[in-house]
Amino acid sequence: MAAENGEEKLIAVARHIAKTLGHNESMADDILQIFTNFDDRFSREKLADKLTTAGQEEDPRALDHTLKSLERQISQYVAADHPIWSDSADSSAFLDCVDELISTVRGLSATSSSGAYLARAEDLLQQTMFRLEEEFRLLIERGGESFEPTRSYNNGNGELAEDNSNLLFDDSDEDDHDYSDNEIPVAQRLSNYDIIIDALPSGIINDLHEIAKRMVFSGFGKECSHVYSSFRREFLEESLSRLGLGKLSNEEVQKMQWQELEDEIDKWIKAANVSLRILFPSERRLCDRVFHRLGSVNDLSFMEVCRGAVVQILNFADAVAIGSRSPERLFKVLDLFETMRDLMPEFEFNFSDQYCLVLRNDALGIWKRLGEAIRGIFMELENLIRRDQAKAAVPNGGPHPITRYVMNYLRAACRSRESLEQVFEESVNVVPSKDSTLSSLSVQMAWIMELLETNLEVKAKIYGDPALCSVFLMNNGRYIVQKVKDSELGLLLGDDWIRKHTAKIKQYLLSYQRSSWNKLLVVLRADSSPVAANVGGKSMSMKDRIKAFNSQFEEIYKSQSQWIIFDEQLRNELRISLCNLVMPAYRNFIARFQNAPEVGRHADRYMKYTLEDIGTQINELFEGGKGSAGGRK
Repeated sequence: MAAENGEEKLIAVARHIAKTLGHNESMADDILQIFTNFDDRFSREKLADKLTTAGQEEDPRALDHTLKSLERQISQYVAADHPIWSDSADSSAFLDCVDELISTVRGLSATSSSGAYLARAEDLLQQTMFRLEEEFRLLIERGGESFEPTRSYNNGNGELAEDNSNLLFDDSDEDDHDYSDNEIPVAQRLSNYDIIIDALPSGIINDLHEIAKRMVFSGFGKECSHVYSSFRREFLEESLSRLGLGKLSNEEVQKMQWQELEDEIDKWIKAANVSLRILFPSERRLCDRVFHRLGSVNDLSFMEVCRGAVVQILNFADAVAIGSRSPERLFKVLDLFETMRDLMPEFEFNFSDQYCLVLRNDALGIWKRLGEAIRGIFMELENLIRRDQAKAAVPNGGPHPITRYVMNYLRAACRSRESLEQVFEESVNVVPSKDSTLSSLSVQMAWIMELLETNLEVKAKIYGDPALCSVFLMNNGRYIVQKVKDSELGLLLGDDWIRKHTAKIKQYLLSYQRSSWNKLLVVLRADSSPVAANVGGKSMSMKDRIKAFNSQFEEIYKSQSQWIIFDEQLRNELRISLCNLVMPAYRNFIARFQNAPEVGRHADRYMKYTLEDIGTQINELFEGGKGSAGGRK
């Protein structure tokens, strides 16, 4: 297809410039001089006649000639049954015709007596835009089908370099998949986020820009944006699908089994990071190139491309945030909260224009709702502790399951201490006093510990034996203090809290000794004559006292060898304390017993335990039945 000759084109351009810049003689002279200098084939005299009438009403015959010429040329392209951009000469010539038509329409719009010609030109312009829209669609589809996406990354010199590595999605299980020609291409799996995906060849991007520029200038920017957005939106939807993020409704998320939901959350975290750090910035860059300097069409197109994917990402996080507050959900909800927190700068950066304000606000709102969910989970943990009633005593006085659960739960939670601090600082329900140096999270943890201790004190009353009750509280207290000291809980609760609760354990130990060994010690320490002593208001001979000791010690050993002190250090401390308490008293008693007149030479007949036996059997206590009962043989 041949274009108009150079002189006609130049005259048309000069006419357009003259109309644009003004109609006075000095401007016209300047224009003549520019074109004379540009190409000496066209003399000032040859162009002068054409230019002097540029600002006047066009001759109807000239207008008709111009329009017929444009109609003849443009109709050939509009009616073509093959893509115009398959041939660079055709696309260039077509764009020249489009430019002249746009100029003609603008010129006619500026005159008052060209209504019929203007309607005719505008009708031709509309047909032209329809064809440009189709060419735009074909180009963007052809570019996606024929181009393997590349990644651009910073090469250390402040420049973008390119790499064709397939690094975004793992296709290892899809090697044999036969993709159809119509399938949307997606970027490949990436090893880091410091990259930009170039989803279309540079040449096609330039062609798209040239078409978009003319459609926008002609008032067809909305149509152009729609075609662009539709295709790129499909690209993002397919990319999210390949990342494993499905379109799940709120109801579907709520009905999921927790293990299944955990898997979905892991997929979401990957998809959200790839989208916010790679896909959306890449779409922003592509949009900026296609709609360069085309005003609001750029931002509007970007918003339309990304809105569906952003909503899909946010909807899932929101569904989890408003879901169950079951304590086991804490750690995955924390993962969501931390991911959203880390991605908030990406939301601000990628969606900084006015059209994307709602997306930024939605992201911020859902991030805050995830924080509310975390606080709600801790409230449910409090309720769980309150509801854990004292149904049956833990055998042998060991740590209660609720103690193990709560302490391991809090210890694991405190691995995300920074995030929890952030969550509880925003809470209106947990506020430290003005003269307290504790953070809101510290107050929350101290409150849970208080609830747990109160619960354990109630459970301890199940034990009929006061000594075993003290052992139970000692075990649980020791378990709590150990877990606090060995984790971030120690930093949150502080040294004073640890000292206070260590002292409580010592109080439990003393209480155990009083309730379990005081009666036996009274028998050994009763001050009286060598013949008889008053024990508990009853007169007892030395023989009766040794029998009472033997019976009581045997009973203590029999029961307490079944009890358990889980912590080896505490167990040894308690044994040493008992040896220091009992053995000196027993040694003194034996000395008096052997010298008692009523015993005579037969002291060994009544002494079931030697001093060494007492020490041995005390050291077999609290093993949970591992010791071997016995005495003197």
